[in-house]
Amino acid sequence: MDELDSPVLDNHLHLDPDNGRGLDAVEDFVRLGGTHLLVVNKPSWHLGPVPESAADFDRVFGTTLEVVDAASGILPGRAWPVLGVHPGLVSRLVDDRGLEPDAAAELMCSGLDRAAEFVRDGAALALKSGRPHYEVSAAVWEASNDVMRHAFELGAELDCAVQLHTEATDDLTGVAEWAEERGLPRHEVVKHYAGGRLAGPTPSVMSDKDRLEVAADAGEPFLMETDFVDEPDRPGAVLGPKTVPRRVRWLLEEGHDEAVERAHVGTPELVYGIDTRGTLEG
Repeated sequence: MDELDSPVLDNHLHLDPDNGRGLDAVEDFVRLGGTHLLVVNKPSWHLGPVPESAADFDRVFGTTLEVVDAASGILPGRAWPVLGVHPGLVSRLVDDRGLEPDAAAELMCSGLDRAAEFVRDGAALALKSGRPHYEVSAAVWEASNDVMRHAFELGAELDCAVQLHTEATDDLTGVAEWAEERGLPRHEVVKHYAGGRLAGPTPSVMSDKDRLEVAADAGEPFLMETDFVDEPDRPGAVLGPKTVPRRVRWLLEEGHDEAVERAHVGTPELVYGIDTRGTLEG
């Protein structure tokens, strides 16, 4: 297959070296022209028990750091880890363990504090937070918003981006304002699993053609992702690791060269301060 004359970044996917495809998925990504990855830690309860303390997050964080290091040895560019607490954990803590929403939020914030230590030390690039994308009680919703606002405070302190898992929407202006109130610029807030247009944060657009066409035509900063979950019992869930490079080829064929440059060079620099061209081999 012809090489692509562009870095190709998947902004949000998961790798599970123990239970999933792990580095085989990275090989697939590279064969199709992929160069860079942002690897987000899987939900903590997927790689161990539901956390009871901040230290319990270390297992999933450590696994992510290890697989990112191994992936960087395969990629023409490199991979970076994004660490944090999946917002769905609140339901595990409240519904399964019987914690009050405020106590669940406190534990989740402690997990974010632990993730922030890795960012502070230069071992991780960004943080992950958000709020449930499904119906929850008013108390759980507010507790989840408190956790997300804490993530913004950490992002501002560390000058790092925060990736969000939220409800489906094309308007998160209010959330972006929460970030700005805490000192984090709205462009450093990234909504994962976004559509082609988004008011407020930077959209990380799911890489289906309809959404990408909207994003390309909008002329605004955006990123591309698959949200590959790397779970063998869900082989068709979300998108596979070959999708982003395939969609980059399609965008170039459709004449969207500027959009490809924006998604894979300009926006990564704007949001994360990373140089996808400079980190390519040679």
